[in-house]
Amino acid sequence: MKGPGASSSDGHWPVEESLAELAQLAHTAGIQVVGQMTQRLEQPNPATFIGSGKVEELVDLSSEAVADVVIFDDELSPRHVRELEKALGEEIKILDRTALILDIFAQHAHTREGALQVELAQYEYRLPRLTRAWAHLARQAGGRAGGATGGVGVRGPGETQLETDRRVIRRRIAQLKEELEKVRAHRGRHRARRRREGIPVVSIVGYTNAGKSTLLNALADADVLVEDMLFATLDPTTRRVDLPGGGAVLFTDTVGFIQKLPTHLVAAFRATLEEVKEGDLLLHVLDVTHPQVMRQAEAVWMTLEDIGAAGKPVISALNKIDRLPASDAVRPLMAEFDNSVPISALTGEGLELLLAQVENALESQMVWLDVHIPYESGELVALFHRRGLVEREEHTGKGTHIAGRIPRELAGRFSALPAGTWDN
Repeated sequence: MKGPGASSSDGHWPVEESLAELAQLAHTAGIQVVGQMTQRLEQPNPATFIGSGKVEELVDLSSEAVADVVIFDDELSPRHVRELEKALGEEIKILDRTALILDIFAQHAHTREGALQVELAQYEYRLPRLTRAWAHLARQAGGRAGGATGGVGVRGPGETQLETDRRVIRRRIAQLKEELEKVRAHRGRHRARRRREGIPVVSIVGYTNAGKSTLLNALADADVLVEDMLFATLDPTTRRVDLPGGGAVLFTDTVGFIQKLPTHLVAAFRATLEEVKEGDLLLHVLDVTHPQVMRQAEAVWMTLEDIGAAGKPVISALNKIDRLPASDAVRPLMAEFDNSVPISALTGEGLELLLAQVENALESQMVWLDVHIPYESGELVALFHRRGLVEREEHTGKGTHIAGRIPRELAGRFSALPAGTWDN
C-alpha cells in the first residue's frame, strides 16, 4: 500500500518506484507479493489510514489473493493497526514499512552488537503499539523477549497484564541501552587506537544495494557477504587497503541507508553509525543504473545530516557502469556530483583511479610541518613517515629535524616540539 499525498514533486518518490522498493523489501523478508493498491488522500484517515471504501477494496483483494500479510508503505499508528486488523481479520498480519525493515534487520543481524541494536529498535517501535498479551509480542520478536527478561513475573496490586508487559519492556530497553553504551565505548577505544596508529579511515556510505560490500571486497580482497537484496549486510566491516603512493588506509563499510529510514534504527545503530561520523573521508557509492539514483542520494544525505556527518569531504563512486548501455551514459551524473569517479566494483574498472582520488583527497587535508623531534620521541618520527609526506629529514646531535606534510588532525601531536628552520 502506498500512503496518501505521495508524488514525485513533493519530496516523495514516484508511487510506482516506492512500491517497487517495498516489494524488494518484502522479498528480502521472505514474503511473496501477490497484489498492490494505492490511494491518494490529503490526510490519512484517523482510524484506518486509508478511506473506508478502500478498506473494503483491500478486504476483497486480500481474500481474492489469499493473502496473509498486508504491508503499508508508510508508518501506521497503533490505532490504524487495530482498526485494520478488525476489518481484515486476525488471520491477516498488518505490517507498516518500519516493521518490515525491522524484521529484515532482525534476520540479518549476525553479531551480538547487531542483535542488540535491532532488539532495541524493535522494542522502542512496539512499546506504544502493545495492546495484546505478552505472548503476542514475544512471537513477533522471535521469542527473545521472554527469555531476555525471565518472563513477565508477578503483577503488582491492581496492575493489568498490559501494564506489566510495558514495565518489563521498559526494563529491557534500559538494559539494552546500557549494553550498547558499553559497545559504543569499546568502539571509541578502537577508534582512539587507530588514531594513535595514524591510519586514515574512509567510511563507505550509500543506499542499500548500491554495491558497497562488493566495492570493499574488490578493494581489499575481502570476503564480505554480497547478495542482490536490500540490507544483505548490517554489521560494520573494516579492511586495510594500500594506496598507489605507498600509504595505507582503512575502509569501513556500514549499514546501507534507505528512504524513510526509521528513526528507531538511526538511534539504535548510533554506535555503528559513529564509524561513519568519525571517518576522515566519506566514499559515497551510488548505483548509476537505478532510475531513482538522485533520490537515493538525497536519502543518504538526509541520514548523514541526522548523524552529524554531512560536513565531511566526499568522493562519489558512480558504481555499476558495466551495466550502462553506453560508456558515456554516466557523464550527466558526473556533472551532478563533485569529486566523482565512474567505477564497476564487479569488474574492477575505475578502481585504480578511485584509490588515486582517495589519496589526493586525504593529502588535501594535510598541513605543512617543520619540527625538531628528540630521539626519545622516535614514535613521532615513525608517525610522520607512516601518515605524512616527508620532504626533508636530517639527523642532528639532539634529534631528527623533519619537514613535510601531515594530516591536520595529527598536527597537535607535534605542537610542543621546537619548530624547524627550513622554508616550506
